[in-house]
Amino acid sequence: MTATRIVVVDDQDVVRTAFELLLSTQPDFTVVGSAADGEQALRVCRELHPDVVLMDIRMPGMDGIEATRRLLAGRQPPRVLILTTFDLDELVYDALDAGASGFLLKEATAERVFDAVRVIAAGEALLAPTVTRRLVAEFARMRVRRRELGPALRTLTARETEVLRLIAEGLSNPEIAARLVVGEETVKSHVSRVLAKLGLRDRTQAVVVAYESGLVVPGGP
Repeated sequence: MTATRIVVVDDQDVVRTAFELLLSTQPDFTVVGSAADGEQALRVCRELHPDVVLMDIRMPGMDGIEATRRLLAGRQPPRVLILTTFDLDELVYDALDAGASGFLLKEATAERVFDAVRVIAAGEALLAPTVTRRLVAEFARMRVRRRELGPALRTLTARETEVLRLIAEGLSNPEIAARLVVGEETVKSHVSRVLAKLGLRDRTQAVVVAYESGLVVPGGP
């Protein structure tokens, strides 16, 4: 098995070193580099091609949001896992909107950190569905912003639209399968088609789109 290549980005030396040492204890992880700000992160990632980047948000100079946006605009971009001290943080919302695959509280336990990196590396997202849904709903309500995705949304079938709504509720594939009384593989196929039709990288972006397009209303049923 090829080890997951990781870059840690944080402007605090002690935090960055702590994550590097922690992640290095796992045989399926290799910490290939680190950076203290967004600009350095871009240089390091261009050189080292990590699979996963643990990205702090609040950094001097280029912050984690802009660094995430630029990283994900490149060829063969890594998965980005946002590091934050507070889950209901508007900047976390901005980072998810920029394409980050999920977020993790810096105070998380070691096992939660390991699980999060493995989930992200496997191409999954939405690490904490209920928290992510709450975060997106809160800031979608505050901004009252609407994405112009009408034509793309209209390409979804009725079942695909239903699956998108359930993703926005924070349901996992097995939970969606149980709700719709279908097989999990069928749900996976629906999710893949929804992401492809809407031009999205993962489920986290699907949640953001569902709220910002008005398909799901914050505070609604």
